[in-house]
Amino acid sequence: MDSTTPRFSAVAAGAALELRGVTRLFGALAALTDVTITVRPGERRAVLGSNGAGKTTLFNCVTGDFPPSSGTIRFFGEDITHFPPYERIRRGLRRTYQISALFPGLTVRDNVYLACRGVSRGRFSPLRPGTNDALMSAAETLIQAVHLMPVREQRVSELAHGQQRQLEIALALAGAPRFILFDEPAAGLSPTERRELIEILTSLPAHIGYIIIEHDMDVALRVVESVTMMHNGRVFKEGLPHEIEADPEVQELYLGAGHE
Repeated sequence: MDSTTPRFSAVAAGAALELRGVTRLFGALAALTDVTITVRPGERRAVLGSNGAGKTTLFNCVTGDFPPSSGTIRFFGEDITHFPPYERIRRGLRRTYQISALFPGLTVRDNVYLACRGVSRGRFSPLRPGTNDALMSAAETLIQAVHLMPVREQRVSELAHGQQRQLEIALALAGAPRFILFDEPAAGLSPTERRELIEILTSLPAHIGYIIIEHDMDVALRVVESVTMMHNGRVFKEGLPHEIEADPEVQELYLGAGHE
């Protein structure tokens, strides 16, 4: 691990997300080994690495889909290592997935409204939303934030792939999250859609921190302030985007000789 580690570890007392010695075993296979990462409130970080580096398993441990075999996970100072996923969501943790989890037969607005209602106190109310419904107003705000107002009445099945990815970000923003895990949001996007994604991510409220897993280095390094590189289930390097991009070992392992 490089010399930038103390700079990130020093803020552990005020960390938004803190992993300490996290290991995840699948039988005899160690998908993660002794992973220690600290992310400050409001910090935007990329977790990068080749296929099999352990990135998605890391997200699954944080969200509770696959709790760690050992180690601890703290969220804003609270130990959530053994919390079920819904308790982590209640505390303000959100995640997007590589494969879309949308309602294709419903409109954009209905999808976002249901997401807002799902994390609200009145989520079990049988009443239909009225014209002055606060959650519907919140949904409209989120739709505007992800640049989907012109298509808010369209069914999800009619959207372009990039618009569906934008909608997933709106769902993750429902209910005032404190931290979001973005799992390859640029996958399959055109150059124009990537530019739209960059604009959306950089325009998120400053208090919302996030970690982004992304194979598109040009997207990832433009929307974060820090980078964690993983290799074979371990933290390989940490640093600022320009430090990681210029590192010879990183270039050899992940970026390839043709990356500028």
